[in-house]
Amino acid sequence: MKLLADWLPIILFFIVYKTVDLYWATGVAIGATLAVMLALRLKGHAIEAMQWVSLGLIVVFGGATIVLQDELFIKLKPTLLYGLFSAALIVPQLSAGVLLMQKFMGSKIEMPRAAWAKLNMAWGVFFALMAFLNLWVAENFSTDTWVNFKLFGTIGLMVVFIVAQALWMNRFASAEQPDFLKDKGEQ
Repeated sequence: MKLLADWLPIILFFIVYKTVDLYWATGVAIGATLAVMLALRLKGHAIEAMQWVSLGLIVVFGGATIVLQDELFIKLKPTLLYGLFSAALIVPQLSAGVLLMQKFMGSKIEMPRAAWAKLNMAWGVFFALMAFLNLWVAENFSTDTWVNFKLFGTIGLMVVFIVAQALWMNRFASAEQPDFLKDKGEQ
């Protein structure tokens, strides 16, 4: 369900952009995000803080895009979201030694603290790079190119990064851990 919450509004945005225009697509993305959040609540799922942040950003920046008829606002939304993700991971680690990745995944995966620190920082840096990359594409290419990047580029980069992280984390797998972390000889 979380995957649906994360990607459905983006996919619908892409489809409506390609068939109608950016402003309709933005309205659909706002509506889809609200609908997904409502569905999560009705099914009893907890809504994470970053999902609330994402909702706030799409409503504010999407709303500004529609009201002002200026595509800049919707193009900035991913940069701000990725920047917030990056800051949420890096700032607590550097200022207080808090590893949010360990807090989220530590009950499922056992790794040394140093490995969690590397994983946490890797995700923080990845999100910072995604923020800058989104801004660069938005500023230097057409809106059509940006929309294609938003769907295919971000999903592709995310999948590659997740696979790389899973392969790296595999070295810490034990018999009780998820299959994707276990050594192939143990399965």
